[in-house]
Amino acid sequence: MPVNEQFAGRTYPPTAPYQVGRAKIAEFAEAVGAVDEVHTDVEVARARGYADVVAPPTFAVLIAQHADRQLMEDPEAGVDFSRVVHGEQKFVHHHPLTAGDEVVATMTVDTVRLVGGHAMVTTRSELATVGGEARCTATSTLVIRGED
Repeated sequence: MPVNEQFAGRTYPPTAPYQVGRAKIAEFAEAVGAVDEVHTDVEVARARGYADVVAPPTFAVLIAQHADRQLMEDPEAGVDFSRVVHGEQKFVHHHPLTAGDEVVATMTVDTVRLVGGHAMVTTRSELATVGGEARCTATSTLVIRGED
């Protein structure tokens, strides 16, 4: 089954809240080589004006991919995850993610294009606190390879 082009414009419900925690931020910072103490030291973060430690900018992908999963698991979408290649990722940060934030992601399928037997799908996840404060817009382009 090919990717369903009719999914362009579809918006999925918000994800369950994701609790941004200090330990997760520290693990992610270590994994990506982010050595600034603002990611691991509460006092340094507070001295710079933040409520708690700050997540590295790409941390948002953890939350956005929870939203993307809705599309991958939707049988009507026609996405074979074994054929997915992550093409591009962009972030527009409205406010840094900090420890203590409870964040939900609302994902919209912006475009579905069939190109040379493959599908190019662009999704946009709006990340916000459960109180509605915008944190990040994460845009992802996926390539779903066609049949061999």
